[in-house]
Order: sequence, then structure tokens, then C-alpha cells
Amino acid sequence: MRPTLVLFVKEPRPGRVKTRLGRDIGMVEAAWWFRHQTARLIRAMARDRRWRTVLAVAPDTALGSRAWPSGVARWPQGPGDLGARMARALSAFGPGPVAIVGADVPGVSPAVVAEALAMARGGRAVLGPATDGGYWLVAVPHGGRLPAGLFEGVRWSGPHALTDTEATLGRLGPARLAAVLSDVDNAVDLPRRARWAAG
Repeated sequence: MRPTLVLFVKEPRPGRVKTRLGRDIGMVEAAWWFRHQTARLIRAMARDRRWRTVLAVAPDTALGSRAWPSGVARWPQGPGDLGARMARALSAFGPGPVAIVGADVPGVSPAVVAEALAMARGGRAVLGPATDGGYWLVAVPHGGRLPAGLFEGVRWSGPHALTDTEATLGRLGPARLAAVLSDVDNAVDLPRRARWAAG
């Protein structure tokens, strides 16, 4: 069964996306960075035939946005906190393995996504740890067959998000990828070349 890779994306409008980064480098520059980072990620992932790529779009009204290529399937994230939206996305696709990746992680590669999906085929949930205590990827073996209470009580955007999520995975007995990556929340997180361009 071909797996599904869901990329969580936001429409790159100044003041609506990467606002913490925007406070450091300017809202227009932050939206520009996110737009180009998202474009690079979509290009790399959508051309890989080992999985089907879907864009989970926020806000829902941006489904028709020209910010992303027209040839990639789109799906509305819908309401709720991050956990509610991720649980909905994981259950919407399948029946094979489903992975979600955040769009603001420059180090994501097809090789590490393939590794996560291969691990999920073994029957366990997989998390890709981030340097800030969160995670940049979550994968499950079967879309639609999720533990009750998945993502409930997770303290998002802080150092406990990874361990809190592991506690909600129950019978899926989570595994961690070896790759620990960084998302971009502020200027010091930017890749070196992007930081130079912004400054």
C-alpha cells in the first residue's frame, strides 16, 4: 500500500505566517522565506514516487492559493489546535502509512522521510525529534486507525511537545528517528545563507 506524506503548509502572507521570525527580520521577509522554503520542500517531496504527497492547507480559504504548485493535491486543515488538525489529517489518509511533516524545517530530505515511513510499516508510530523539544515529523502505520486521545494534553510550542506526544501514542509504541532537525522560529534558526540574505 502506497504511503501518504502530508505537508502542513500555511498561506505565506505577511503578518499571518512565521510571526516570531517576522519580529526579527520583518514580516514581509519572513513570509518570503517561508514561501521559498515551502516551495523547495514541495518540489523535493512531490517528485518522489515512493509516496503520495498532499498539502494540508491553512487557512481553509487558501485551498485555491497560487502560492503552491497546482499539480499537488490539497486538503483543508480545518479548525482546532495543532493536535486536532494533525489527528484529522492522519485519519483522513490511508489505509497505508501516513506521515506529517512541518513546512518550516530546512533539513528535511526524501531519504529521512523514506526512513520514517519504512519504520512505520513495522507497526509503530515514528517521531522526528526537533532541537527545541518538539518534533518535525509524525508517522503512523495505518491512517484511520489511531489511538483514542491522540495528541490530547500536548503542550505545543515548548520543550515538552515530543515527550507529551509519545505519551498519547499508546499501543503504537513510538520510535524516534536518529535525525534531530531544527525548525525556524526566529532569526537565529535561519540557515546561514538565509540569515545573511535577511541581514
